[in-house]
Amino acid sequence: METSSQRHSVFSALLAFAKKNAVMVIALLAAVITSFFVPVDKTYLGYFDFKTLTCLFCVLAVVCALKDIRFFYILARKIVQLFKNARVCILALVYITFIGSMLIANDMALLTFLPLGYLVLTTTQKEKYMAFTFIMQNISANLGGMLTPFGNPQNLFLYTKFEIPNGEFLRIMSAPFIFSVLLITLCCFLFVRPEPLELSDEPVSLNPARTALYLALFALAIVIVFRGIPYWIGLIVIPLVLLFADRKALGMVDYPLLFTFVFFFIFSGNMARIAPVRAFFSGLLNKNTLLFSTLSCQCISNVPSAILLSQFTGNYRDLLVGVNIGGVGTLIASLASLITFREYVRHNPGKAGTYISEFSLFNFSFLILLIGFMTLLKLL
Repeated sequence: METSSQRHSVFSALLAFAKKNAVMVIALLAAVITSFFVPVDKTYLGYFDFKTLTCLFCVLAVVCALKDIRFFYILARKIVQLFKNARVCILALVYITFIGSMLIANDMALLTFLPLGYLVLTTTQKEKYMAFTFIMQNISANLGGMLTPFGNPQNLFLYTKFEIPNGEFLRIMSAPFIFSVLLITLCCFLFVRPEPLELSDEPVSLNPARTALYLALFALAIVIVFRGIPYWIGLIVIPLVLLFADRKALGMVDYPLLFTFVFFFIFSGNMARIAPVRAFFSGLLNKNTLLFSTLSCQCISNVPSAILLSQFTGNYRDLLVGVNIGGVGTLIASLASLITFREYVRHNPGKAGTYISEFSLFNFSFLILLIGFMTLLKLL
């Protein structure tokens, strides 16, 4: 018979899971609530973008395998060791996160490179730059991922849904990407002094066979994203190989993120079938898709915004830019921002308020400048 302590333990575990995966829980509730207005029928099957889900799963699984052998950490550490002053070292950390978000998605880039930033700053007694470095890494992860279809989850969805050609995708995102690089670089030069530092050596090594195998799988995942081969091939090959090579990597996949997509597919599909809602969102997006999608991210985060708003507009160019630059701003504008906040507070308990103040100052400054820049480009 179940005891009260066991029930309490189960409840505590469920509560902890809900807190950790708050966006997924909200998506589930949104899907359930809207299903009362739009009863379940066969049309629901058309809500799901199986290619997006498959591509996201394949990329996440291979990245987890590479992370499991510390591939990205070791590579980043070697790069940081080349530099001998605080300004260039922090700039390297930020650039590594920026580039990493293009290749392994923004959330995974932060989970991989924030610990490296913490290690570098604590071992070289440069803790005074901790908040700034974490904030710049966070901004870099959100904005760096905009250049590639698989860099940010919302990119992968919009790239697939609207079948955006590869060349056009790069043309759309190149201007905000370049402007973001300039802003981030300028911040690092303005707010970090070129103080000397030295990072100690650490004996690390990679398994050549596993590294080669996982890099080959990563290349396969990228080819699938870019529509080089059918996505179902990756769904067969990648899990099968990892089942034998690294079963742990399959368990490390961010399944709550995948289910978040599933639930928001249901929510957005239902919302699009409610006539007053469709008229309301379509009217707002027709006025200014870029501005409204950016503001939407500040309230419900960038991934839900992309899935929801894509039901009400065909202007994927402005929507794509909006849900990418909208990742900076509030703490909930991107899941990546919540990851950074959690990591910072874990290492610096009692400094949450100071961090949020500095985070908001930098993020809203970036947001205003990016909106202004993209608006000016449209007017030219």
